[in-house]
Amino acid sequence: MPILSRPKYAYVGTSGPLSQGIHAFTHDEHSSLLQPMGVTPHRHNPSWLTVSADGRMLYVVNEHGDDEGPGGSLSAYRIAEDSGALNLLGTVPSGGIGPVHMSLHPGGRHVFVAHYGSADVAVVSLAADGRLGEVLCTRRADETGATLGPTRAARGPAGSHANSGHDAPHAHMAQCDPGGRYVLVTDLGLDCIVAWRFDATRGELSAPQRWQASPGAGPRHLAFHPQHAGHCYVLGEESSTLSWLAFDAGSGALTTRKELSSLPPGHQGTSYASDLGISADGRHLYALNRLHDSIAIFSLGADGAPSWQGEVWAQGSYPRSCTLDPGGRWLHVCNQRSDQITSFAIAADGSLQFSGQYVGVGNPTALVFA
Repeated sequence: MPILSRPKYAYVGTSGPLSQGIHAFTHDEHSSLLQPMGVTPHRHNPSWLTVSADGRMLYVVNEHGDDEGPGGSLSAYRIAEDSGALNLLGTVPSGGIGPVHMSLHPGGRHVFVAHYGSADVAVVSLAADGRLGEVLCTRRADETGATLGPTRAARGPAGSHANSGHDAPHAHMAQCDPGGRYVLVTDLGLDCIVAWRFDATRGELSAPQRWQASPGAGPRHLAFHPQHAGHCYVLGEESSTLSWLAFDAGSGALTTRKELSSLPPGHQGTSYASDLGISADGRHLYALNRLHDSIAIFSLGADGAPSWQGEVWAQGSYPRSCTLDPGGRWLHVCNQRSDQITSFAIAADGSLQFSGQYVGVGNPTALVFA
């Protein structure tokens, strides 16, 4: 008999009127099949999920509704190894208003949280057993002198009316560089990324280095090249552009190398870029476009330079996030408005082929593997 690989667990966060909680699945890496295991009820819009390096803990960002007060919170779950069941260890304040993203420090003792509402990044401690602790530090991008960008993106497509967050500062993502020395925070309203030097002993952020995007771009999500930490890529939500940046691991400084559209050549009209992912071999990058509802495919050269390769339909509406499976064979997309997850096979040349599988989930926002 053939030896079957151990099933991997997948967890899907949700946010919106159809959100029921955190959905759990088993994942077949050969067929991409996501088999439902159940839902862990959670009424606070668990919109972003992060898994610990050892795969035993699931951390959740809770976007509280307007009727629940202005604050946000984080929850920690222990993952049962034999069943994948989630056991709640506790919920703590996130340190700000409207948390939308969180990530872990490579040392495993700190969590970084980006708050869209209060526009700050918070550092939260982690106990040895994985439980969430206290808020150690909060910082804002406007401390660096950054000011609001224009409501129209200077490098957006012709005819675009994309304007989602230039009314105020809005921190959208907080992510460590691969070396764990800096925390990079995107601010959509201020059109910038701030790289904060991180003191892992004291849990403090200091010595900010600011990178300024093109006017009105609205930086949203970023990713580092898996083999070359000096290459960083960031999506502009309102400009629908992909920027290739040089990252100096010594100083934390970011420098623009190239900016190109995440939409097909000649496209006109409004769209909002959302998320990006890079293949494990560092040869291809995938970017999501909402309203255009597509997955842009970029090839990455030996020098890290991105080049437009093509695009495919996301097979749904308003793709909010994408995740490559651990084996690098599949790309899974959370289509928030059409209430489904779609899966695509990744070919050797980086092209995508829809698997034919739709998985119904109300308002899916993020998928992670454990």
